[in-house]
Amino acid sequence: MRTSPAGFQFLSTMNLDDDTKWLEWVAKQFESIAGEDKEIDLEEFKAALKVKESFFAERFFALFDLDGSGTISLDELLEALKLLVHGSETDKLRFLFQVYDVDGSGSIEPEELRTVLESCLKESSISLPEKKLDDLTLALFESADSDNSGSITFEELREELERFPEVMENLTISAASWLKPPTALRKSHAPRYLRPAYWHNNRSKLLFLGSYLCVNIILFTFAALKHVDSGPWIMLAKGCGQCLNFNCAFIVVLMLRRCLTWLRATWVARLLPLDQNVILHQLMGYAVAVLTAVHTGAHVANFVRMSQIKGTYQLWEYLFTTRPGIGWIYGTASLTGLMLQLLIALMLVCSSTFVRKGGHFEVFYWTHLSYIFIWALLIVHGPNFWKWFVVPGFLFLLEKIFGVAMSHVGGLYIVEINLLPSKVTHLVIKRPPFFHYKPGDYVYLNIPVIAKYEWHPFTISSAPEQPGTIWLHIRSLGQWTNRLYEYFWNQQECHDHRSEWLDRKAKAKKKNRSQKWVLTENQRLCNIKCYIDGPYGTPTRRIFTSEHAVLIGAGIGITPFASILQSIMFRLVCCRLESILFQENMKLLKVDFIWINRDQKSFEWFVSLLTQLEINQAEEDPSNRFLEMHLYMTSALGKNDMKAIGLQMALDLLAKKEKKDSITGLKTRTQPGRPDWNKLFQKLAKENKGKVHVFFCGSPALAKVIKAHCEQFNFQFFKEHF
Repeated sequence: MRTSPAGFQFLSTMNLDDDTKWLEWVAKQFESIAGEDKEIDLEEFKAALKVKESFFAERFFALFDLDGSGTISLDELLEALKLLVHGSETDKLRFLFQVYDVDGSGSIEPEELRTVLESCLKESSISLPEKKLDDLTLALFESADSDNSGSITFEELREELERFPEVMENLTISAASWLKPPTALRKSHAPRYLRPAYWHNNRSKLLFLGSYLCVNIILFTFAALKHVDSGPWIMLAKGCGQCLNFNCAFIVVLMLRRCLTWLRATWVARLLPLDQNVILHQLMGYAVAVLTAVHTGAHVANFVRMSQIKGTYQLWEYLFTTRPGIGWIYGTASLTGLMLQLLIALMLVCSSTFVRKGGHFEVFYWTHLSYIFIWALLIVHGPNFWKWFVVPGFLFLLEKIFGVAMSHVGGLYIVEINLLPSKVTHLVIKRPPFFHYKPGDYVYLNIPVIAKYEWHPFTISSAPEQPGTIWLHIRSLGQWTNRLYEYFWNQQECHDHRSEWLDRKAKAKKKNRSQKWVLTENQRLCNIKCYIDGPYGTPTRRIFTSEHAVLIGAGIGITPFASILQSIMFRLVCCRLESILFQENMKLLKVDFIWINRDQKSFEWFVSLLTQLEINQAEEDPSNRFLEMHLYMTSALGKNDMKAIGLQMALDLLAKKEKKDSITGLKTRTQPGRPDWNKLFQKLAKENKGKVHVFFCGSPALAKVIKAHCEQFNFQFFKEHF
């Protein structure tokens, strides 16, 4: 088990009372692992430590096993932990030295250091060539072996560590980090919704929601008062019915993507939460489901009351026949109402996050198309719905007709494919001459050979300044995206069998690390036709009107920012940045790009782009660069973990020597673990480059964390929604 940084800080600042509670908890955890013999052997220790490389488990076990019995008792464990948590700096350094001194000779030899660093690489899921491992070993050894004796003594290790203050700070608890403190001891924080910063940074959204709620209350009240004489159930049903008229019509407005894209360029964008249209659409969908259930339930209750009073019809006749004549078209109100209830419930369930994000996007896609039947049933069911729907419905129809027409004008073909690590498909599509977009925009893509009638949204990862083609980077997460990757993988194998058709340039490209090939006009079997609908705007359109833009991408969430970074690169290449900013009347003064990846291979997606960006800024002052990059690899252990201290020190030393990062080859050093958002945002705030706008694309869980920090620092937060 591995603690969080917050847990580390807790361990190093425990008072005596907390210390006692923690040690009691450790004793209980030990008993649950040890079993009846009250001892932990090496295999049990490995299972508890949950390390990838057994080297560190064996080293820790040997140092915890004070009597050399081959097992660890509770007394031995507690004594070792007390030393690591509350011992002196020398005691903790001695423990680290013993971990690295594999043969126990009292000094660390080059081969021992290489063995430790190799294990560190495996623990951090970093793959480097043997030569690079030798370079890391040599860099750290030469730096630590101050007397050139051919081995590192304890005093030399101490001197080396003192050059890295952050290591000394974290050494207090790094070896005990596998023991997790009780959650009961963690401090609770007030909900972010109660903080003034939340209300300040969400004014337009809250104003919209307040207005929306008021409209619904007014509509409900007036409709209910018109039917006071009909009883409370009819009042409830009619009130909900009028709210449904409004909601079922207005929910369409929130998905008029072309209209919303146009509005983003007007003053309306400052008043209305246009960036929240998808969230508001989902919220309104829940409102429709609740109102429908209450509306149906009120009518059923009224039917029961009517059948008991008058006895004319049975309940089943009210619900499943047209005999009572309820409704304005052939008495079909009950039947259409039940059908609407079922369709809305089905759409609600299939629109849940579990379905959409769980690899079943197609289920969401096809069930969501039932809105056509819902609108038709609503027109038949309610006599006044068509009055509410005529304008939104007309705009929706125009958007669809225009979208179909534009997507089928001219022949679009996929002209190049790259199969990248982590099952990412990079498509290069022939760009229509009339296709104009902004950095960060997205399109809906249809590839008939994959699925004839399915359209899926993807962010454009190329810059608008790039002529001739547009790029899409698609991560395989669902059925359609997996079929896409597999199709082109099979096409690549087919293409390999036709190698005689390839020219020398294409053969050279095949030697690249990513499988890559160009589809030429002669290869009709591999010339894939496609259609695109768009482009549609996103919150990232605000970036070039910001003063200090912070771009945060998690994994494949870099795609909208790849387009933006390339656009910046094109502008830097064309002429000096100051003149561009002046000519286009933009406020952008500073850009911080933060990319968080789980593994090393994911950086390969855009490493060439980032390399070019660094080259373009080579002549700028490093302390005052327009674009600053921050790269994080979450699978890599940081300097707060004893299993990675040596590796991170070696990577720092080698990066300083070679002036490039060993993991990515960039000049920017790849940081291990996750960002310390407090520390990072404090740095951004101190730069005083104007008002900070944070743009994020990634997982919803991480979005909540970053948004909370943005509210704390009074940064504007924008998230991709489509």
